[in-house]
Amino acid sequence: MELIQIAALLLFIMLLLLAGGVWIAMTLAIVGWIGMAFFTGTPPGKNLFTAFWGSSASWTLAALPMFIWMGEILFRTKLSEEMFEGLSPWLNKVPGRLMHTTILGCGIFGSVSGSSAATCATISKVALPELLKRGYDEKIALGSLATAGTLGILIPPSITMVVYAVAADASIIRIFLAGFIPGFILMALFSGYIVWWALRNPDKTPPPGPEMSFAQKIRASGNLIPCSLLILFIVWVLVAGWATATECAAYGVLGSLAIAWWGRSLTWKSFIDSLMGATRVSCMIMFILAGASFLSMTMAFTGIPRALAEWVASLSLSPYALITVLCILYIILGTAP
Repeated sequence: MELIQIAALLLFIMLLLLAGGVWIAMTLAIVGWIGMAFFTGTPPGKNLFTAFWGSSASWTLAALPMFIWMGEILFRTKLSEEMFEGLSPWLNKVPGRLMHTTILGCGIFGSVSGSSAATCATISKVALPELLKRGYDEKIALGSLATAGTLGILIPPSITMVVYAVAADASIIRIFLAGFIPGFILMALFSGYIVWWALRNPDKTPPPGPEMSFAQKIRASGNLIPCSLLILFIVWVLVAGWATATECAAYGVLGSLAIAWWGRSLTWKSFIDSLMGATRVSCMIMFILAGASFLSMTMAFTGIPRALAEWVASLSLSPYALITVLCILYIILGTAP
């Protein structure tokens, strides 16, 4: 069987397992085991243990649970709600008004938490009831949350970027810096669509809220100062090279705890819940990384990456056509889970 056919078979098995509801980590490990057991002469058991240990014993990966814990702290305290309240007064005269708070809120909270799941869950709990109570269209509100919630992946510091950096053996700082401009572009596009939709559907947008003086807006925006300072501090020490990503993650946890304690929203229960939540998510992601590492080892033993590279090169695709093909492949793989 040719290597391209083997790759197609393994991809089909992976999609089949994912569609059947098998855990992502288990799916990757099972596909890796099948590939190594049936298409190589290498025993899969020994390599499985080697891949699992090698993927977990990484100093760079130490930043992952800390960033997750930082997001969990903000998720389980009142800090996210205060962020929403601080953004609202400045959008009263913009078409779409409070609907933009989901975009801005997801962008700010996503940059702090680093998790799309935490971002979407937090902002939806705060914003959606408020938007529906004021008469905003439910579909566009849900749509704005579903799209802007993904900003937690892109805007640094991002948990997914840390995972990619570890898996690709790349610099976390460089990957973080590469996420700013695309993140801002996406925020502008999301807000631009809301403005366009509001101008086309004025009857589905409630009347503006009560006017607030500039001093009242400033006082309301005071809720944004703590989290904004935390974001600026983390980004600055990374860009300036004063601390590694792991150290910045630890600073973020300490900053989140300090802000929550100062705002009197940190309790012993919220502290334990945030710690246990971070532990569960970290274990899940590290399990996925271990399965991906074993699958990568299988691909290396079979020679599939080299065969695929030669096949793509033989197609003589232009750079834009190659990017298009890769995007389609990522979309298919992304929808499978």
